[in-house]
Amino acid sequence: MVRRQLRGRVRDLLREYPAVAIVGPRQAGKTTLARTLGRAYFDLEQDADRLRLDVGWDATLDGRGVVILDEAQTDPALFPRLRGAIDADRRRRGRFLLLGSVAPALMRHVSESLAGRLAIVELTPLLAIELPALDLDHLWLYGGYPDGGVLGGRRYPDWQRNYVRLLAERDLPAWGLPAKPQETMRLVQMLAASHATLWNASEIGRSLGVSYHTVNSYCDFLEGAFLIRRLPAFAANLKKRLVRSPKLYWRDSGLVHALLGGPSRAELLARPWIGASWEGFVIEQLLAAAAANGRTVEASHFRTSDGQEADLILDAGRHRWAVEIKLTSNPSPADLDRLRHVAALAGADRLLLVSRTTDPVRSGPVASTNLRGALALLGEAG
Repeated sequence: MVRRQLRGRVRDLLREYPAVAIVGPRQAGKTTLARTLGRAYFDLEQDADRLRLDVGWDATLDGRGVVILDEAQTDPALFPRLRGAIDADRRRRGRFLLLGSVAPALMRHVSESLAGRLAIVELTPLLAIELPALDLDHLWLYGGYPDGGVLGGRRYPDWQRNYVRLLAERDLPAWGLPAKPQETMRLVQMLAASHATLWNASEIGRSLGVSYHTVNSYCDFLEGAFLIRRLPAFAANLKKRLVRSPKLYWRDSGLVHALLGGPSRAELLARPWIGASWEGFVIEQLLAAAAANGRTVEASHFRTSDGQEADLILDAGRHRWAVEIKLTSNPSPADLDRLRHVAALAGADRLLLVSRTTDPVRSGPVASTNLRGALALLGEAG
């Protein structure tokens, strides 16, 4: 079993709060992680478990272990009961571990009933920092879902396609998405083709025959289900005009690869969107690793109207990082010069050029390294 990076953080939070919520996509491993922390488990999507919890509520509260409540957002009536139980004994910590696959729905119930009583963390699919011996190209191709092929087997790309299809046909409508499954599948195909590009809801809307407001609303659901990330544009008062549109990324590389034809490892390198795929993979690994380690970072992309850009700006504590990502094993001095110029515009005091180099170099606040080196460097900075 892979030891999840988030486990230690969840244990620490259970010592500080009456309840902790782990949010994240379906099949990312929330239940597996939770069951290493407690034995009393209730799947609230199952009527039998809801009844078992209701009938045995008092006995459950009297127990001393952590009570795990899976898919908690599906049972709104639970949250006032949790609030009452917590308020009856505010000094008791580590009582409830809530799991949820829909961040907005869970957060709405939390804000209404459990504000100040609960800590929230996100579990992503498997990360490079959790698989130190794994070839990163393997993780890049298959993505991080434990059942999607990264840990072995031949499920890719069928597993990924079925995963998205089930979300479109069952989960997203149940969570409130008004689109028909066929329309949702058309949308996700378009979003896969738009991976790592500036977000243009109007263009997507014209293709779907709906307004850009509707497209943005649909994407709110996809973002809340942890499928996509809209990375905001860097905002500052500069002399140069900045592009204000966010960039769209799929959070799991295996899902976007499956939607774009499911290439093999050899075929992947020949696809025209290979650079966009690598960029998205690196960004997600950096941001997810920071979150798993409990670091608060503000992330954005930087682009001026005349085309000067950095793939990622990270505000992390005392430092601002300008990050450029290149799909090359031989980054050039010119790549670093361009990054220096953009870093100066953005006010960044740390520069990070991430490539596939086997010869990383670092000089003070400037580093040119590979993904594992970048993860280590940002980890040291935290």
